[in-house]
Amino acid sequence: MISITQVHHIAIICSNYEVSKRFYTEVLGLSVLQEVYRAERQSYKLDLALNGQYVIELFSFPETPKRLSRPEAAGLRHLAFAVPDLEAVAQHLDNQNVVYEPIRTDEFTGKRFTFIADPDGLPLEFYEQ
Repeated sequence: MISITQVHHIAIICSNYEVSKRFYTEVLGLSVLQEVYRAERQSYKLDLALNGQYVIELFSFPETPKRLSRPEAAGLRHLAFAVPDLEAVAQHLDNQNVVYEPIRTDEFTGKRFTFIADPDGLPLEFYEQ
């Protein structure tokens, strides 16, 4: 058996680097650990942290193909962030003009959650702890 200790990071390829960089840093509040431009690939790589822990690699590449990105599509369903107060998240999203789905309650845990889409339509969930 493989001894996996934790998820190391999540890699996301965006279609508009500046828009996605702003979204993940200013709207979601992730902090930049490192930003590199790789000229040979015409690509940015942005390492982002949540509470000081490296969590997301944001990449840009020229002419990225569109990907089906609905929560029910085959493949990765969504990225979920744990939050202490979903009402505060909703208020922040309203202030940032980010549209979110109506807040729902998980029928099994009784916890509340909502979804938004990142600039490329990747489903992101906020799950109240």
